[in-house]
Amino acid sequence: MNNNKTRRSFLKKAALGSAAITSTPYIYASSYKEELFLERIYEKREYSANDQINLALIGSGIQGIYDTTSALKVNGVKLVAACDLYTGRLDRAKELWGEGLFVTRDYRKILDRKDVDAVIVAVPDHWHKRITIDAMKAGKAVYCEKPMVQNFEEGHEIIKVQKDTGIICQVGSQGMSSLGNEKAKQLYEDGAIGEMVMLDMYNDRYSSEGAWQYPVPPDANPNTIDFDAFLGRAPKVPYDATRFFRWRNYKDYGTGVAGDLFVHAFSTLNFILSSDGPNRALSTGGLRYWKDGRDVPDVTLTFYDYPETKTHAAFNASFRVNFIAGSGGGGGFRLVGTEGEMEVSSNSVKLTRSKLGMTPSSYSLIAYTEENQKKILKAHSLANPENRKSELNIGETTYKAPSDYKGGHYDHFYNFFQGIRGKKEIIENPTFGLRAAGAALLANESYYQGKPINWDPKSMKLL
Repeated sequence: MNNNKTRRSFLKKAALGSAAITSTPYIYASSYKEELFLERIYEKREYSANDQINLALIGSGIQGIYDTTSALKVNGVKLVAACDLYTGRLDRAKELWGEGLFVTRDYRKILDRKDVDAVIVAVPDHWHKRITIDAMKAGKAVYCEKPMVQNFEEGHEIIKVQKDTGIICQVGSQGMSSLGNEKAKQLYEDGAIGEMVMLDMYNDRYSSEGAWQYPVPPDANPNTIDFDAFLGRAPKVPYDATRFFRWRNYKDYGTGVAGDLFVHAFSTLNFILSSDGPNRALSTGGLRYWKDGRDVPDVTLTFYDYPETKTHAAFNASFRVNFIAGSGGGGGFRLVGTEGEMEVSSNSVKLTRSKLGMTPSSYSLIAYTEENQKKILKAHSLANPENRKSELNIGETTYKAPSDYKGGHYDHFYNFFQGIRGKKEIIENPTFGLRAAGAALLANESYYQGKPINWDPKSMKLL
């Protein structure tokens, strides 16, 4: 990163803003604590029935419902069909979106429909690649839930098909298009925290639901669930409702903690820094509490190395997830630089800038005579004539989304539909999606192999 991206260059900017994301100017003081509000400007337009985007949902489970609910808040979007392998979810789709909704257990019937313009792919991870590729080949724009793929090789196939077809494909890390991410990117590029040193991400949970022990409905049976279709290319096993409804707990269908949670952090981190991602990962952890048949850990700690690039210095990243956090739970995402730090969420950014302690203190001076102490302090003052300047403009600013902000999930779908209409570039295309998913999947590779894993973030391949 260019060395002029420092506090000094940052402080020359009296106001940080753009047409889409703005805030009031900085209030300069020797030390301050303030709150500023962000703003989002959306296109104001109503669409006729002929101009609307007809949407279909493939995978009407928990995330699929949340995705569709957010998507339908965007003007000019209508849900016309839903697919799931459990009939109870199809009944639920009709409860939510009307009895006239077309429903099926075969996603191919969705892709055959001429009235479907775009699909949400919110199925278990091991189905992402096939359905995403089939949908693009059928001419449907795709919003594919994260992680984009279950393994590295699949990502390159999706990238190729997207380039060959030219079909819009957005990967769904919900907070990617948020006000918080955009403001953090702007602040970083303006030099607000200096050069990157480390990233600290943690997610603590303390509930069975947080540990993916989702309820199994009373009517679950081989007649209401197409279990063979669910298995797909995964190893064949007898009907097991627990595997169907709690698929994240199994390597055959999911990607564990890394694919569920790390990938969000990598999406945000790579976006803020304009980075291709890390080049090395070392992971540890274990199954400490939720010993319910799952074969993925419930405690994971992974350390990543990011190489120096044109947009950031070399730095380290720490990712930690604990599904049995006796503290009660919580989470954080903190970028630490040489001159400050940012705590980032979809709805806010807290920027803290501090003074670097360079003046000898009583701790080290205690070993010298009073006369030598005075000489040391005088010599230090003469050698650092700008030390007083470093004491100015230190403090804390929190940038917050307004109370009526529609949220990062809405913004990500807004970007998707604007992309379909040719009005915006897709913010998380398949290449971006593989870089985020690939970095996350390195944690699994390292954990199960018991060794560090090297990765080429540009070519997106294991070394």
